Amino acid sequence: MERRLPPLNALRAFEAAGRHLSLTKAAQELHVTPAAVSHQVKALEDYLGVQLFRRLNRALLLTDAGQACLPGLAEGFDRLAEAVTASRIHDEHRALAVTVPPTFGARWLLSRLDRFRAAHPGIDVRIDATDRLVDFAREEVDIGIRYGAGDYPEVHVEPLMAEEVFPVCSPGLLEGPHPLRKPGDLKAHTLLHGEWGTRAQPDWSMWLLAAGVHDIDATRGPQFSLAGMAIQAAIEGHGIALAGSVLVADDLAAGRLIKPFDLSVPVSFGYYMVCAKTAVNRPRITAFREWLIAEAREYEANRKL
Repeated sequence: MERRLPPLNALRAFEAAGRHLSLTKAAQELHVTPAAVSHQVKALEDYLGVQLFRRLNRALLLTDAGQACLPGLAEGFDRLAEAVTASRIHDEHRALAVTVPPTFGARWLLSRLDRFRAAHPGIDVRIDATDRLVDFAREEVDIGIRYGAGDYPEVHVEPLMAEEVFPVCSPGLLEGPHPLRKPGDLKAHTLLHGEWGTRAQPDWSMWLLAAGVHDIDATRGPQFSLAGMAIQAAIEGHGIALAGSVLVADDLAAGRLIKPFDLSVPVSFGYYMVCAKTAVNRPRITAFREWLIAEAREYEANRKL
């Protein structure tokens, strides 16, 4: 059923004025001027076609129509307040929902989440590993981390980390019958390919061109639907993967992978944090945003050492 109601501001002004029997006190409660309350009440009377108050010199009295309207209206605003409170309680108790690209979540974010829990033990986090775009207005999602160009309209966007790509492999591949000394040595090794979740993804042909190598088939070798699978295959010694610096930062630091060549190729894509503009200052979202940005700044500072 269609609800044909007067403007909400007019109803609020009348309810407050009727409850206090004072335009001044109603104005103080609503943080407006008495004249503004009077104007809204007059607009409501015009809309209803009835008089709601008798205005005496220093008093405000409800008419019969006003007395009939006020109790139900007051109850309605009480129920609205209860509904808003219930919504806030639900939001505070549910886990903070964060969507992240699968490989980024597994290879960068996961190892750092304990530091967020230690700093904010009262906030549980639910990680949704997905590359799909989400609708903050329709889904219970609080924050997204995305890999792309940073062009995400109608949401709040903050840059996290730039990206560059380079080959990585198990330390064991530096030795053996075909040691890796220069980019041309890749001819004797298996190239591993992983999907990055973007159309304009880096590939071996790009890196080989930058390295000045023209006699290697850049398309040969196993292909994986996730970049993380190609990285894991490289860790296990099955070949050389072309990886993003962010995704292999922990593996390089731990010695599970090495960077056999100095050449890194910067890419135009990077990692960004996104959330609804209306939610950017909510305490739980602010806590995660500030922690995430601090972690990203620490990563960038260590990368440049």
